[in-house]
Amino acid sequence: MGITSPLSTLNHPFKSDNKEGTRQASASHVIVSLVEDYPNYMIINLDKLDYCASLKNLETISNKQNYKFIQGDICNSHFVKLLFETEKIDIVLHFAAQTHVDLSFVRAFEFTYVNVYGTHVLVSAAHEARVEKFIYVSTDEVYGGSLDKEFDESSPKQPTNPYASSKAAAECFVQSYWERYKVIPKFISLLQHNRKCCIHGSGLQTRNFLYATDVVEAFLTVLKKGKPGEIYNIGTNFEMSVLQLAKELIQLIKETSSESEMETWVDYVNDRPTNDMRYPMKSEKIQGLGWRPKVPWKEGIKKTSMLCIDPFGEREIQKKFKGNVIYFYNTINSVECHDKLFSLFKLLHLLYFQQQ
Repeated sequence: MGITSPLSTLNHPFKSDNKEGTRQASASHVIVSLVEDYPNYMIINLDKLDYCASLKNLETISNKQNYKFIQGDICNSHFVKLLFETEKIDIVLHFAAQTHVDLSFVRAFEFTYVNVYGTHVLVSAAHEARVEKFIYVSTDEVYGGSLDKEFDESSPKQPTNPYASSKAAAECFVQSYWERYKVIPKFISLLQHNRKCCIHGSGLQTRNFLYATDVVEAFLTVLKKGKPGEIYNIGTNFEMSVLQLAKELIQLIKETSSESEMETWVDYVNDRPTNDMRYPMKSEKIQGLGWRPKVPWKEGIKKTSMLCIDPFGEREIQKKFKGNVIYFYNTINSVECHDKLFSLFKLLHLLYFQQQ
């Protein structure tokens, strides 16, 4: 059996000012889990390797016999059709998208082309190849923002930015094939480089957070137990303001002792044209399949900050053994923290903003 996980312009679910990093890392975790847990499946990773792409998260499986990486663009219909013909793909997990909300206001046509046309190309080729399952990863932003109402899978789409609009349109294409055929984390990088956390507007906008391993389990649950043609929200009731998130990371990384000291590491900038206050969602439907988040916020944020700062655990190991130890450390969660990732929550690779 072959499974393809196209990443194109890398990305995944979870609220963020830049979802490319979060989608990329979440997709990477899913790929690693599939490769390691299902040795009899051939896992094919299709990736455009765009400007901020990285294969570092997949180094631990790069030489596995049941893993294959293919560089390509989902907008290239001839390439995608040939891929399905030659690789005998049975299941598609579609993470690929242009994702940066701010950029979507100035590159709306590019976002529409990649997210809508690319998805149409992919689902059309999948239908023609008669794949067994096609799982499309969308975003909670398709529902629009709300201060007091929670959205479920039947809620109307009311996107408020070009990115969310393109994802909502892509959802319609995917669902039309079913109806017809049945078918976090620039903050850490900034603080590491002694730079302030950039906050849009007041920073009081709240977002919901999930730990990466919980996200992986959610996708695998949908893959195993989900019904064809259904939509499943992957979310959590835990939410926190962007400003509070910044302050918690500042306290963890800079070890500040007062509110005034924390404020010195915050830089308030003009808000974007549209910045929804909340994205509340109901997730009872996927919980009915047996999935629930397991990792609490405090545990997840601490692990995330430590892995970005000390990805291979050298400090803790050397502290424990006073440096007198030779060790081997293997992790699928390491990610290269660098300045190219240019928006909020880019490198928080273990925590991801809520999407469906």
